Amino acid sequence: QVQLVESGGGLVQAGGSLRLSCAASGRSFRNYGLAWFRQAPGKEREFVAYISWSGARSSYADSVKGRFTISRDNSANMVYLQMNTLKPEDTAVYYCAAEITGWNTKWTQSEYDYWGQGTQVTVSS
Repeated sequence: QVQLVESGGGLVQAGGSLRLSCAASGRSFRNYGLAWFRQAPGKEREFVAYISWSGARSSYADSVKGRFTISRDNSANMVYLQMNTLKPEDTAVYYCAAEITGWNTKWTQSEYDYWGQGTQVTVSS
């Protein structure tokens, strides 16, 4: 079992920054690929970023490239999403997710084995 708990969401003005955190617990955490997804009201959950188990590989949705950075600290069982130059369109509930393959980027929800409960990010204009 892997448990994921997100934190760090809140209200920020357009152009501002937030850093989301996800604390993980459970067996073989170091070997899991980790990702962030987001879901706005009335829309499907969409991929945001992925990081491999070692942190050597990361991938981003085109909509956040150059603005968001995913990172992880395996010694602390944490994954982070640094969000800069936030836009109103970034408003969503952000979820962290884990998959056991650990290396190749997984782009869709169905490829992940564990999910957190989400944290709300609201960007005002």
